Amino acid sequence: MNVFQSIKPLEQALNASMMQQRTITSNISNVDTPNYKRLTVSFQDNLQEAAKNFQSYKSNPKHVPFNNEMNTNQVVKTDKNTLNNSNGNNVDMDVEMADLAKNQLWYNAMIEKTNSQFRDLQTAIRGS
Repeated sequence: MNVFQSIKPLEQALNASMMQQRTITSNISNVDTPNYKRLTVSFQDNLQEAAKNFQSYKSNPKHVPFNNEMNTNQVVKTDKNTLNNSNGNNVDMDVEMADLAKNQLWYNAMIEKTNSQFRDLQTAIRGS
């Protein structure tokens, strides 16, 4: 069994969070750009991407199987349905700042979980 198996999904979740961060900061930096359409990242698509390589182990045949099926939807999407400004730009700074804060909380939680995994490995190696 690969001891780093549980780290891979966390790495992918962190990568997804970084993609979200880049997308939000791109929207914020283009808040005054005429005809700019805000970009969004679907968390569900990122979760499915992270779960794609996750290997489950069933100790009992009655356990519910882990679903590794992946939806192949595009991860970064352009929001062309809303129009907020007279210049054709649809970036709402309040929405972007709220999304930025939510993403930062998610990233911090994933960092804490990753650190916890490494601490567990360290404890197992030291035997204490």
